[in-house]
Amino acid sequence: MPNVKILVVEDESTMASELVHRLRTLGYTASETATSGEEALKKASENPFDLVLMDIRLKGDMDCLRTAREIRASFDIPVVYLADYIDDNTLLQAKVTEPCEYILKAFIEQELHMNIEAALYKHKMSVLRKFMAEGG
Repeated sequence: MPNVKILVVEDESTMASELVHRLRTLGYTASETATSGEEALKKASENPFDLVLMDIRLKGDMDCLRTAREIRASFDIPVVYLADYIDDNTLLQAKVTEPCEYILKAFIEQELHMNIEAALYKHKMSVLRKFMAEGG
């Protein structure tokens, strides 16, 4: 996991700080945070992130679902949703954005680590399948 760079999109500063701290403890580079969808898109366009951890209840004009769709379409960065809880309606809407994983915010570091690694692996395999399908 050397130099894995993660963008944390979280509108609550305390949670964002805690996530950055936990990610650094686990050995990830998480030097960037964004508090809105618009800010997340701007930062994703300026930096090559390996993964986005995004609050599923993001406040602001641009919700997390639209933000995730645009990040995946424009930058092909995998997204992992963070949630206090996920109701059936939100889950149904979120599935359309093809997130790699969902993590409940009452997580332990080992769970965070496992879900990040699973998301990175899924994305790597997806890129490899596309490459092979194109005759690579």
